[in-house]
Amino acid sequence: MRTVRSCVVGVLLAVASYAWGADGLVAVKSPHSPKDTMDRLEAQLRQKGLTIFARIDHAAGAARVGQTIRPTEVLIFGNPQGGTPFMQCAQTVGIDLPLKALVWQDASGQVWLGYNDPSFLAKRHGALPCPVAENLRKALADFAQEAVAP
Repeated sequence: MRTVRSCVVGVLLAVASYAWGADGLVAVKSPHSPKDTMDRLEAQLRQKGLTIFARIDHAAGAARVGQTIRPTEVLIFGNPQGGTPFMQCAQTVGIDLPLKALVWQDASGQVWLGYNDPSFLAKRHGALPCPVAENLRKALADFAQEAVAP
């Protein structure tokens, strides 16, 4: 069953609207509003038992100083079950943990959900090979797909 699920996820990832940004940023198009996208992601992560450490609304922060930016929010989340083995591969990965997700609306109105690719982080910290990086990559891809599903 796990193999079937992995194959289905792989096919979905291949046909989904993904963009790879500079420096390991994975960005997935969302058909939902920025708030709904982040709400869906946060609810899903809570349901999976991950800890939500913070939700930061950059647009609200800009408004407090009399400036404006398009909707932009960061969610900081994690679980020691994933983070600890990653840091065992390279302790400096701790600078990039807990995990983060960014939801933003671009100038054309498109909403995106982005996160750092754990494989990129492993490479950045000289932790290749690190099996947990691949597990985290798959989990984040699944979380993103669920959050942006119609």
